[in-house]
Amino acid sequence: MNRRLAHLLTRMYPRRWRERYGEEFEDFLLTGRGDVKTWMDVVRSAVGEHIHPTIGGAMSEYRTTFGTVVRQPSALIPLGMAVTALAVVLGHIALYGVAREADEGPTAHIWQLLMVAQLPALLVFGIRWLPKAPKQAMGVMALLVAAILAAMAPVFIFHL
Repeated sequence: MNRRLAHLLTRMYPRRWRERYGEEFEDFLLTGRGDVKTWMDVVRSAVGEHIHPTIGGAMSEYRTTFGTVVRQPSALIPLGMAVTALAVVLGHIALYGVAREADEGPTAHIWQLLMVAQLPALLVFGIRWLPKAPKQAMGVMALLVAAILAAMAPVFIFHL
């Protein structure tokens, strides 16, 4: 591979990555075959570095982004529970209307279980992520609270 192409491919990586690995990566590219497959691998890897930066070394400050934190099971589980609770209530409204029943049915029990089961998951999330990445964790907590309020809104609006 020629020097100009190696430099161009290296420039596709994030600046911090280039500061740490750029010179030796360029040297590596210069000693390689330089075929189209290599180019495509480098481009794919550079795009991946922009989306999910390397952990460790100079990249450690990028490790905990909002996207990284929100994809953690301790965040996804309560988020999924809140969305499921909302879907259960909206499904009930779509099927049976907003008339109040004399006795709580299975829909109410499922909704209650989903809402209560989120609390331990939220506690685990807060304990794990607030000390590590407070800014990102607070953003995720705001998203989780919004999802919980969205699941509660139809119940209180329609007095179900």
